[in-house]
Amino acid sequence: MFDVPFWLWAAFAATVVVSLAVDLLAHRSAHVIGFREAAAWSGLWVGLALVFGAVVFLVLGGTAGTEYTTAWLLEKSLSVDNLFVFALIFAYFKVPRAYQHRVLFFGVIGALVFRGLFLAAGVAVVNRFTAVLFAFAAILFYSVYKILKGEEESFDPGRSFAVRLLRKVVPVRDTYAGQKFFVKEAGKHVATPLLAVVAAIEAADLIFAVDSVPAVLAVSDDTFIVYTSNAFAILGLRALYFMLSGLLERFHYLSTGLAVILGFIGVKLILQATHKIVSPAVPEIPSPVSLAVIVVVLAVSVTLSLRRPVDTEDGKDGKGADALSAPSQRKVK
Repeated sequence: MFDVPFWLWAAFAATVVVSLAVDLLAHRSAHVIGFREAAAWSGLWVGLALVFGAVVFLVLGGTAGTEYTTAWLLEKSLSVDNLFVFALIFAYFKVPRAYQHRVLFFGVIGALVFRGLFLAAGVAVVNRFTAVLFAFAAILFYSVYKILKGEEESFDPGRSFAVRLLRKVVPVRDTYAGQKFFVKEAGKHVATPLLAVVAAIEAADLIFAVDSVPAVLAVSDDTFIVYTSNAFAILGLRALYFMLSGLLERFHYLSTGLAVILGFIGVKLILQATHKIVSPAVPEIPSPVSLAVIVVVLAVSVTLSLRRPVDTEDGKDGKGADALSAPSQRKVK
């Protein structure tokens, strides 16, 4: 565990709050976000994450800086699967493109809260019961098996627990009302489909946390490192979605690359647990090696995808968010 000064926690919190406020003000009017705008915002989020990583390196040392960078890149790569699910949810609920940023904005806020709770619990459990790392490794290996065998669990946005719970708590109308989440009808407040979409986004993030949390805990067991790296990866998700929404299907080798990364992280977890429980003689995988493996695997996956494009059928050529998937076609881990 690193001795993190209070001012660094405060600086992180201020950075997140100010960034969200600026983002919200910049997108206060509904409009379709094009590639150039999304690329500019994506570059801003990546730059912000790297600058914060440099601060971590200078304040907490090289080990902390490397762990932060590795964890951020790992979460960034794993979050690509979330983008497919965003496209699925938007297609299922027929969300107008101009309203999609607002949905993702509130989805990000929920993800920051829930990931914080999960990671804090995960760090506490790992620090007290090191043997749980074996269970985390088993979860990652099972995810690898599902990815490679194509036995991923179907995700139906309309039947997710969060959406069904929402419909029981408050009536949901069938039509949108601009960017509003609630409207008043016959003297009663009813929800618009936009609120159901936010609920579906949050439910999807909870599913992805099953893989994400064990994976990042393999990189570091420090609360500050795992949460800040997750937070900056999550903050850049919206811009990344709008930038890559027409290109996701072209990266067809990326799932295999993610399976390799998850398998590698699983092995890293086993070695860590064995080193701590069985014998210190068992070697651990250093963070710089983990960082190098993640970078190389991602680079190879993207390069192979671009050099060996997959044939498309029925007009599904990835030219738009709606072309990415239909509710009966896309699956999620």
